[in-house]
Amino acid sequence: MNPWLWNRRRFLELCGAGAAQIAMAGTPHFEPKAKRLIYLFMEGGPSQLDLYDDKPKLREMDGQPFPMSMLKGKKFAFMENMAAPTVCGSAATFQKHGQSGNTVSSHLPHIASIADKISLVRTVQTGNVNHSPAMVMAHTGSMVPGRPSLGAWLLYGLGRSSQNLPDFVSMISGPRGPRNGTDIWGSGFLPSEYQGVPFMSGPKPIFDIASQPGVTPERQRRAIDAIVDLNKERMAVTGDNEIAARIASYEMAFRMQASAPELVDLSSESKETLEMYGATPGKASFANNCILARRLVERGVRVVQLYHTDWDHHTSIENGLKKVCPEVDKPSAALVRDLERRGLLRDTIVMWGGEFGRTPMSEGGKRGGMGRNHQIDAYTMWFAGGGLQPGRTIGETDEFGLAPATAPTPLHDIHATLLNQFGFDHSRLTYRFQGRDFRLTDTAGHVIEKLAG
Repeated sequence: MNPWLWNRRRFLELCGAGAAQIAMAGTPHFEPKAKRLIYLFMEGGPSQLDLYDDKPKLREMDGQPFPMSMLKGKKFAFMENMAAPTVCGSAATFQKHGQSGNTVSSHLPHIASIADKISLVRTVQTGNVNHSPAMVMAHTGSMVPGRPSLGAWLLYGLGRSSQNLPDFVSMISGPRGPRNGTDIWGSGFLPSEYQGVPFMSGPKPIFDIASQPGVTPERQRRAIDAIVDLNKERMAVTGDNEIAARIASYEMAFRMQASAPELVDLSSESKETLEMYGATPGKASFANNCILARRLVERGVRVVQLYHTDWDHHTSIENGLKKVCPEVDKPSAALVRDLERRGLLRDTIVMWGGEFGRTPMSEGGKRGGMGRNHQIDAYTMWFAGGGLQPGRTIGETDEFGLAPATAPTPLHDIHATLLNQFGFDHSRLTYRFQGRDFRLTDTAGHVIEKLAG
């Protein structure tokens, strides 16, 4: 094919023009149940043993020596007193909720109120005890940075949806940004048009959304047209599709100057909705980000990731949970309810979890208050919407919560199940790079039938 013709077609696809837009709309392998994904990511490793996985044995043996025979071959990070670790019982109370009987602790009363709308998977496993590689694994299916993120794979398979906003957005709340940054919302070796766009916290989540004083829309349009023409000439010479992606980014930025101010203005939300989320317009918070997530998917955005970055409780875990849980509990539950009442939950997946969980052994007493270490062999995530089965508890752990008592759930199975809901056979959604076909699930992964239904 003539390089100019190919590049021109590629340019039209990226800019969403006419028949080319239709051609790149995506072709799932089978009828999809989900159209959108909202990933509520609790960075640092939320403690399943204090939130979702009740273990009376830990309370019974609290402070006693932990059975060392159970730790043989296990990996932990920064573990103090490994010669004689002690059992750490939870101070939380647990109850079964709703008709489903899903167990949620007293730390999360609002999530407990949607117990029948969510399904808990208690035996999730990952491969590395350290935050950075575990974060990359949770998002890309590999511990090695540089692979495409889950959101990028979905856009690659589905094609473009939103015309005036990015199709993949990441938002941040908490005391700092998430580890690994672009590695967890990047496109890796996929074309850069599929990477996520980070929004900042606070009243101005998008930088430079307004033109400089004296720059009219007409003047800016002329400038962009000139840049596009120059880029098209260069693209015709080089055949570099990254130039096409750059052209599309200019066009998107121009359109966002009209669409984004209305998007981020939460003052149009009703008082009842703001109270339901616990949100305050103009404030940097997880609650505000949850409302923005709903507003984004309403406007056609396919993937939204929300990061809350204060869950690494090596010490003083009870005090830490008392602070962080109220920040996410009410808005997480409100998001599910709000999506449902607007008819969006049926084809929007909401998932909640971190890069790993926490151990049943105590840690950190020397530095002030007991905490828990990183746990990679069995931790909990929950899921709602998008055709997934609601009100289920999938998998059980042993009496100490240290390992699966039923079949484990590797992260590749989570990814395979998500792709399944979007209409893709995970083994067939591939991209050839450096002579090899890559996929999100690498050479593993099985659909979780009890979750997918």
